[in-house]
Amino acid sequence: MQAFNKILRDGLWTNNQALVAILGLCPLLAVSSSVINALGMGLATTLTLMLTNAAISLLRRHIAHEIRIPIFVLIIASVVTMVQLLMQAWLYSLYQVLGIFVPLIVTNCTVIARAEAFAYKNPVLPSIVDGFAIGMGSTLVLVTLGALREIAGYGSLLRQADLMFGATAAHWTLHFGQHGSGFLLAVMPAGAFFGLSLLIAIKNGIQRLSASRNATTSNVIVNAKQ
Repeated sequence: MQAFNKILRDGLWTNNQALVAILGLCPLLAVSSSVINALGMGLATTLTLMLTNAAISLLRRHIAHEIRIPIFVLIIASVVTMVQLLMQAWLYSLYQVLGIFVPLIVTNCTVIARAEAFAYKNPVLPSIVDGFAIGMGSTLVLVTLGALREIAGYGSLLRQADLMFGATAAHWTLHFGQHGSGFLLAVMPAGAFFGLSLLIAIKNGIQRLSASRNATTSNVIVNAKQ
């Protein structure tokens, strides 16, 4: 359980690929203009990571070290094709909005990085947990960035929720201020960079504050023992 907790903590916070490794920026910046788009891409990437990690872990003893990267890419491409077909079947409207960025998950550096760094070296269950943690860490960043950009750019939240949750979600949209009163820059590419920079700065600030508090606590304990 401690090992699984560490995997989850690393994927969701300590080693969050979007905020620490700065990987997978193409979909992160391109589709995070709204919460629903970000959530759809994040869940598709998470499913890809889990299935890819599981397949590579199962086959790791049969994959020659010299040709592992082409094999990884082949497995990733197969899984992404399956995810793409599932989205076309069940979430076609959302798939049309996300467009080319769904098949481009094949080229996402995060997916192949976890295959090389973790799945190729570990059993199946920890590899699946790693894929889930890394994927959900990226999804949380995507959704947070999407919420910030949507509120600032459109003055709303959960717009087009029906793309993922069906016609009953068409009235879920929350409006802030007058219609059309948003800040256009927020939903443009520059807004994505500003938003991601803000999230990275917040994470670094929290970590520094936590490290400072831990150091202060350690000093107090040492002084008390003396």
